[in-house]
Amino acid sequence: MLSTGRVTAVLGPTNTGKTHHAIERMLTHRTGVMGLPLRLLAREVYDRVVAKIGPSTVALVTGEERIIPPRTQYWICTTEAMPQEIGADFVCVDEIQLCADPDRGHIFTDRLLHARGLVETLFLGADTMRGAISGLVHQHIYVKRDRFSTLSYAGSKKISRMPPRSAIVGFSVENVYAIAELIRRQKGGCAVVMGALSPRTRNAQVALYQNGEVDYLVATDAIGMGLNLDIKHVAFSSTRKFDGQRMRDLTPQEIAQIAGRAGRHTEDGTFGVTGEARPFDEDLVDAIESHRFSPVKKLMWRNSDLEFGSAERLIRSLEAPTSNDWLSRARDADDVLALKALSALPEVRDRLTDAKRVRLLWDVCRIPDFRNGSDSDHITLLTRIFEFLCGRGLGGGRIPTDWMAKAVERIDKTTGDIDVLSRRLAHIRTWTYVTQRKNWVDDESHWREETRAVEDRLSDALHAALTQRFVDRRTSLLLRRLKQKEDLVAEVSDKGENRGEVTVEGQFVGKLEGFRFQQDATGSADEAKTLRQAAMTALRPEFSLRADRFYNAPDTEMDFTEQGGLMWGNSAVGKLVKGSDPLKPAVEPFVDEEAGEEVVEKVRRRLQHFIDRKVAAQYEPLMALGRDETLQGLARGFAFRLTEALGVLPREDVAQEVKELDQESRASLRKHGVRFGQYTVFLPALLKPAPTRLRLVLWSLWNDLSEFPESPPPGLVTIPNIAEVPKRHYTLSGYHPAGVRAIRIDMLERLADILRQKDSRAGFEATPDMLSITGMTLDQFADLMGGLGYKGEKAERAKAKAAEAVVPQAVIEEAIEAAAAAGQPIPEGVSLLAPVPEEAPAPEAAAEGEAAEGEAAAPVEMETYYSFTWAPKPRFQRPERAPREGQPRRGRPQGEQAQGDKPQGERPQGDRPRGDRPRGDRPKGDRPQGDRPQGERPQGDRPQGERRDFGKGGKPAGKGGKRDFDKGGDRERKFEARPPRAEKPIDPDNPFAALLALKGKV
Repeated sequence: MLSTGRVTAVLGPTNTGKTHHAIERMLTHRTGVMGLPLRLLAREVYDRVVAKIGPSTVALVTGEERIIPPRTQYWICTTEAMPQEIGADFVCVDEIQLCADPDRGHIFTDRLLHARGLVETLFLGADTMRGAISGLVHQHIYVKRDRFSTLSYAGSKKISRMPPRSAIVGFSVENVYAIAELIRRQKGGCAVVMGALSPRTRNAQVALYQNGEVDYLVATDAIGMGLNLDIKHVAFSSTRKFDGQRMRDLTPQEIAQIAGRAGRHTEDGTFGVTGEARPFDEDLVDAIESHRFSPVKKLMWRNSDLEFGSAERLIRSLEAPTSNDWLSRARDADDVLALKALSALPEVRDRLTDAKRVRLLWDVCRIPDFRNGSDSDHITLLTRIFEFLCGRGLGGGRIPTDWMAKAVERIDKTTGDIDVLSRRLAHIRTWTYVTQRKNWVDDESHWREETRAVEDRLSDALHAALTQRFVDRRTSLLLRRLKQKEDLVAEVSDKGENRGEVTVEGQFVGKLEGFRFQQDATGSADEAKTLRQAAMTALRPEFSLRADRFYNAPDTEMDFTEQGGLMWGNSAVGKLVKGSDPLKPAVEPFVDEEAGEEVVEKVRRRLQHFIDRKVAAQYEPLMALGRDETLQGLARGFAFRLTEALGVLPREDVAQEVKELDQESRASLRKHGVRFGQYTVFLPALLKPAPTRLRLVLWSLWNDLSEFPESPPPGLVTIPNIAEVPKRHYTLSGYHPAGVRAIRIDMLERLADILRQKDSRAGFEATPDMLSITGMTLDQFADLMGGLGYKGEKAERAKAKAAEAVVPQAVIEEAIEAAAAAGQPIPEGVSLLAPVPEEAPAPEAAAEGEAAEGEAAAPVEMETYYSFTWAPKPRFQRPERAPREGQPRRGRPQGEQAQGDKPQGERPQGDRPRGDRPRGDRPKGDRPQGDRPQGERPQGDRPQGERRDFGKGGKPAGKGGKRDFDKGGDRERKFEARPPRAEKPIDPDNPFAALLALKGKV
């Protein structure tokens, strides 16, 4: 460029408005070029200029991106991509202090020496460049700009105590990711900015921060180059970086450049350290705060007057020394190293036939190694591209379309994690750079659009992956709303599978089960604390509304569990606890403290009302018994015992008390439904499933059990008798253990009524009524009887068959003739197809036939039966307590054993069922089915051991008493529960009178 315009060096620290000043100056000229150090910064400035004047005259040119409108007036470029011979009125180079950078410094030094505008040239940078610019640029104007705000040192801070709107700086990808993950767990998330990101990804991440979705930014030193963000504090997680050659400490100028991002415009900023970084010493802090640094003494330089006669001459020109004291030859950059490597390859050297090929090789070697892979991979790629571009003609080749398509297709995949997407993005940047070179590919516009589209897709995928990994939108949103002290809106779903789910500001935070908030699982204690704080702030109004609905809800919506829990629908809202009385349990509501004492008390009152009404409804007979003031003496004491036992008492536990009750006392108790059974004293109404279920809970609470017994399923007559289950639990459940099973108390008493009518000394067999009551098979019934104190002897016998009645043929013929003569139908029961009976054989023939049949008789069908007798197991006899002097034993003759002195679990009073038991112990109507009067028993074939007819007083009718057996007693015995039907008299005029007279005789 021609050096005809004025040159101005605008120098000063960060936040002095230098970039803004340059944009304003450029737009006052007809044409202009701005060179910026980073592609990201170039994109930011391009967007700002476009926002001012529109896109039609503004171009963006970087190594991987070219947006050049037809009427371009202003060029926004990276420093390397600046057009140098277009004759622009205005030229600006930003961050000119990078002339001292070991890697890229020679580019900036070249622009300092040769880039000039026709009218005006601006060099923007740090004040440390003032001496170097004065020594290299003659006739320039120096303008110093002071910082708009104050920058101060804040010392060391833990990340957990980092203030909002902070940027934490790291110098490796691993370090950046680790810090970002830590901030996500503790602060809700952060944005990530690195130089390797595409502009699209970087802008999306910056938008997260600038829009306030997150309050923290984790970045590399890329933010130090002009990225204008709303940062209040900058924290260094490290002060060492890898510069491509070695690990080194940051220079004071580099620290100041990055720290200067804190405090934008007139807002003050702070800087400090965090993590393992050592605190800054006082001298460094003073230099940064006062912006005083050692001036730059040497600028990196590389000869720009290149010779392309051959590869060797090109390398020599690049390595040419300088005699200027301000300049120092830069070390070999990546492009020079690539040139030396490629020129040493025979296949490349053979193609370097002229200067044009050498220039082409130099252009290929300048392709950046975005992938940062191994040197050999990059050299191989460059060699292949160079061979394609050489082609058959003199540099007239192109990269094959098919090869290019396959290379791009391999990269165009948006699946994978952050690292995978970052690698693909680096690969596509290589092809984006290649397509921007003129005449390197066919259909340049297509491939530029295609590679840009792939880069955009990968950029979006990378942004999504970064956000998903490092941003907890829920926590960050709730934190922001809490800090802004805004009212949070909570919604509780009451429909479908999402019933009870709580969302605050649209973010799922957990479930509300009853009046307790079950928080969603979080990754750290800080997240959990934030989540609960936000949820409780929003849920307080919901707790009050829900408490009102619960208080007005009907009892049908509530229930108790078998372990004492209290439910409202499917939600646990409390539990039962021990009260002042077994029938008066207390309640403990499940309500979060944050709901407030008013809600807690309202829930407690409603639960207490519910359980009080439930007990009153289920145990009304028992409570009425306890309230009856007419009960006196022993009856009142027995009522108290029964109430304390919740309506079910094993008789063996109160045998003495029952014995001492007179008939009047028993009658007064029976008025309340009390039944004095042989095994249990109980109220039948309290054996139903609902009272039984409640009884187990109330008894368990009163006895301080940690695990409550569960009630058996309703409708079962017997249940398994498990040895580990205490007998008391069976009694409370309404069952009596006997053998391997336990039988329901009421059914056991019905069975006992039948057994009392049997001769338990001589023995008796099980009747169908007994099996029907218990619902058992014969073998199961035998085990049950064994548990009740009976001994069952198993035996077999021939099964009796009923004899078939045969009507004489003469009678049938007579009846048929009579019916025909009278014109009446044949009577029912007379069959014309009945076989003609054979005549009875002579006695001698019958004897011979019986002998023959005996030899070849068919097998006899056998049946199994049990004979039961009373056989209680021997018991330990407790020693009798001596009577008081002068007082005889009451209630039994001297020497008779007391009935209440048996061990627990043995048979209650009356060692065996007796027929002379007082009938007053059983109310009328309690006789079980099958317990009919003696006269109704079918006569004949009495089972072995069955009781004979008893006369008055329960004694047998006499030793010589006549037993009335039916004829044909071998027939099958039938039992009928209803009384026999009255027989109608036979009409003598009926022609079938002869047949009817035979009825019942055959």
